[in-house]
Amino acid sequence: MEGRLSMPARGAAPFGERARFSGLLAGLVVVLVLTLLAGVVLGPVSLPVTDTLSVLVSHFSAGSTRPGDAIVWEVRTPRVLLGAVAGAGLSATGVAVQALVRNALADPYLLGVSSGASVGATAVLLFGALAGLGTWALTGGAFLGALLAVMAVFALARTAGGGLPALRLVLSGTALASMFAAATSFLIYLAPTSEGARTAIFWLLGSLGGASWPTLLVPVVGTLFGLCYLGFQAKSLDALAMGDQTAGSLGVDVRTVRRGLFLVTALVTGAVVAAAGAIGFVGLMLPHLVRLLVGASHRRVLPASALLGAVFLVWADVLARLVVAPEELPLGVITSVLGGPVFLFLLRRRAYVFGGVGS
Repeated sequence: MEGRLSMPARGAAPFGERARFSGLLAGLVVVLVLTLLAGVVLGPVSLPVTDTLSVLVSHFSAGSTRPGDAIVWEVRTPRVLLGAVAGAGLSATGVAVQALVRNALADPYLLGVSSGASVGATAVLLFGALAGLGTWALTGGAFLGALLAVMAVFALARTAGGGLPALRLVLSGTALASMFAAATSFLIYLAPTSEGARTAIFWLLGSLGGASWPTLLVPVVGTLFGLCYLGFQAKSLDALAMGDQTAGSLGVDVRTVRRGLFLVTALVTGAVVAAAGAIGFVGLMLPHLVRLLVGASHRRVLPASALLGAVFLVWADVLARLVVAPEELPLGVITSVLGGPVFLFLLRRRAYVFGGVGS
């Protein structure tokens, strides 16, 4: 069990190393705060920093509303916060999934959750499914689709003894992702209007344009719960990254831990996709970049990945709003354009290590 886990003794981390890591986290927090402010200020219509701060302070301190501040408080602030939450959630779950399946090319979408969410969201967008939920229809449809995918992958990957082997998870998730993607394409093919099909495709590529204060609830709660859970499982993730046999010899209940990690990463991914669509490369690229900065220990990789993921996705959304303003690019296009070259650069580095094995 978790309490019996004891990693090989390497000695306490030097004070200077701990201080550098603490400084890095503090720096990322400062950068994140400045990034959130920049995300609210920048857009097709730039806003003065002083006016923006005044609106934010007035709402957070007294909850008052002033004429003309709707663009700051009702439009951009929830959008920027959703970007930060989605970036943190996808990046942290990317760390977990890579350790869970011991695959350096794994990301949160490998388990088929986003594809299942896409089916539900497309059904809502094109055919008005769950219309009785009102503004929650899209989020509800996507989350129900993600839940269906989770149950299907769990059922297919589970062995007779109740375990979830890494290879079966990958194969089951990949197969179901293809099936759900085909179902989504079929729904778009049946779209009653071309505008509806265009809206669905735009959502499938990722967008924060539908962010509002009510829609923040699901991703915020899901991501905070996921980050806390993964933080408690940091040592187990270290062990899993070295293989099931090693993890078992260190006292980790591999079956129980893997089941919990699978369910939590699926929950966080489903919550994020339900609110922001399918956003690629965040959970794949950023964990690798963070490991180069702080090493392989998940106690360090998880918080740094969450902070860097939040910063990255907010700036990606700013670019999505500005590149072809007043039009908006799909967020997934921006993350792929930025993430692809960076990830290829990381792959070319000879010194890169994942799970204790050079790659």
